[in-house]
Amino acid sequence: MTISPESSFSYRDAGVDIEAGNRSVDAIREAVESTRRAEVLGGVGGFGGLFALDASRYRDPVLVSGTDGVGTKLQVAFMMGRHGTIGQDAVAMCANDVLVQGAEPLFFLDYLAVGKLDPSQVAEVVRGVAAACRESGCALIGGETAEMAGFYKTGEYDIAGFCVGVAERERLLPRADIAPGDVLVGLPSSGLHSNGFSLVRKICFDHKKMTVETQVPELGGPLGEELLRPTRLYPKIVLPLLSGTGHGIRGMVHVTGGGFYDNIPRVLPEGTAVRVDPKNWTIPPIFTLLQRWGNVADAEMFRTFNMGIGLILVVEAGRVASVIGELRARGEDAREIGAVVAGGREVHIEGISR
Repeated sequence: MTISPESSFSYRDAGVDIEAGNRSVDAIREAVESTRRAEVLGGVGGFGGLFALDASRYRDPVLVSGTDGVGTKLQVAFMMGRHGTIGQDAVAMCANDVLVQGAEPLFFLDYLAVGKLDPSQVAEVVRGVAAACRESGCALIGGETAEMAGFYKTGEYDIAGFCVGVAERERLLPRADIAPGDVLVGLPSSGLHSNGFSLVRKICFDHKKMTVETQVPELGGPLGEELLRPTRLYPKIVLPLLSGTGHGIRGMVHVTGGGFYDNIPRVLPEGTAVRVDPKNWTIPPIFTLLQRWGNVADAEMFRTFNMGIGLILVVEAGRVASVIGELRARGEDAREIGAVVAGGREVHIEGISR
């Protein structure tokens, strides 16, 4: 077939730069290798990530998987031109979900879709992914960067993550014996984490006409710094509590989209409910500011945001002191924030009616 030079097009002409993609892979290779675990086979560049589970370490292993994205928090990163913490958000949203099933995160993969591939931007995001994987103890064994010309605005992208963990079948959470009298122990969030940003953006940028540079005295700096604060990683905090038998943890809740009202019932058996007392912890200023700026109802706040509690442990009453003591000994500000009661899997928050 003869092709006329005047009518010849290449993939680059369509907006896809394969060479830029190759440069991106080279830029992230070292970061990916830094997350390596002994079970990882192969390296960067294969069609699939390989992980050899050492089954001899387990009596009856169950693989636990999770997937999530960062959501419209990405818009804040675009506004600020800062992308280093977004990778941690992607890892945390998945690794924390795997953790609350009682599992140790083993490996992670990311999917990054861009309009125009910028190798330095991709490297910034993936280095954040790798750092969060190291902090969570899981290996970054693969991923995909897709250049989708004309689909995203210049400089914008989307990211999703996929995490796999393992747990002994007998240690999977939540346990069926969650019962009235069990205690809710809350672990602090770092702030908004990665939830509710459609409402955050509507309040801050559409309604109040703020920018990411707006100085907010109550926050001690510009608004954007607070909004971009990355999601906390809980695996290294909580996994030591789960390593032995008789730890008394019967369930865990990752407080993400849906806040208290939608997430806590996911671990409750029939015949139970919970009561939560917000006076038992200090709600960070960003939440009280958003409520005031947007005239948001109390119930809506607790249905949308984590309100300063990123992870909840459901603990057997007789083990609460030891669990809180161990967490505080490692510098964690663990608080008793409520209890399991009889009911129909509902959430009652003191002082708030729905």
